[in-house]
Amino acid sequence: MSSSQTEVLLDGLTFPEGPRWHAGKLWFSDFYSHRVLTVDLQGRAETVAEVAQQPSGLGWTPDGTLLVVSMLDRRLLQIDDDGKQRVVADLSALAGGPCNDMVVDAKGRAYIGNFGSEDDERPPTVMIRVDPDGATSVAAEDLAFPNGTVISAGGRVLVVAETYAGRLTAFDVADDGSLANRRTFARIERCFPDGICLDAQGAIWVADAGGNRVVRVLEGGRIERTISVGERTAYACVLGGPERRTLFVCTCTGSGAHAAQNKDGRIETINVDVPGAGLP
Repeated sequence: MSSSQTEVLLDGLTFPEGPRWHAGKLWFSDFYSHRVLTVDLQGRAETVAEVAQQPSGLGWTPDGTLLVVSMLDRRLLQIDDDGKQRVVADLSALAGGPCNDMVVDAKGRAYIGNFGSEDDERPPTVMIRVDPDGATSVAAEDLAFPNGTVISAGGRVLVVAETYAGRLTAFDVADDGSLANRRTFARIERCFPDGICLDAQGAIWVADAGGNRVVRVLEGGRIERTISVGERTAYACVLGGPERRTLFVCTCTGSGAHAAQNKDGRIETINVDVPGAGLP
């Protein structure tokens, strides 16, 4: 049976984001310390890369090479096992603002969101696709802060959280990686969906950046389960662990530069009944 309360796996972080379960560990970015870290199930953490312009979304190519979104200079980086960094793609011509979350599909194509223009409070913006050869293109337009993104187990459906719209938006994925048949997967009242992950029953766990919770949302918008994170805010989540039944939640007391001084970011965990599926 699933548990009802989160437990702290790791604390002392500035602002954890982009959690991914890979190679037996949780990988994540810590914004204001400019680090990509791993943590195992015993809470032992290790820095695997430093990204000067602030790391965000993480993913891997089919051969296991780490990809990292560099937020502030709007680039996609490749980081080799020896720590050497290479620019895969410059996203600045397409991204209206800092780049954020990312999902990488089974063919190595990266889908990356961004904040949109900093001149507008809630601007529409695009999702960017980066192909394995580094070519960039607009995957989808007119999105209200595209953030957490998942791809179904068969690779045929992509769902993105539109934070400012309070909804999850689905697309069909064609063989060439293009997106079509845009539709609303779920509209979530009084929610700012941030990081998300998919489970084996097709439900999506959503970290609510406007609230103190993560919610399990069914297609159509019904909230099937709510997990409180107390007075903290949940910014991202992912299902991992040996059976993908551990929900890892990135929490903090707030976002912004003050988080760098507070260092009260955490990775929290809770066991759930339905395992994870798809990507990430």
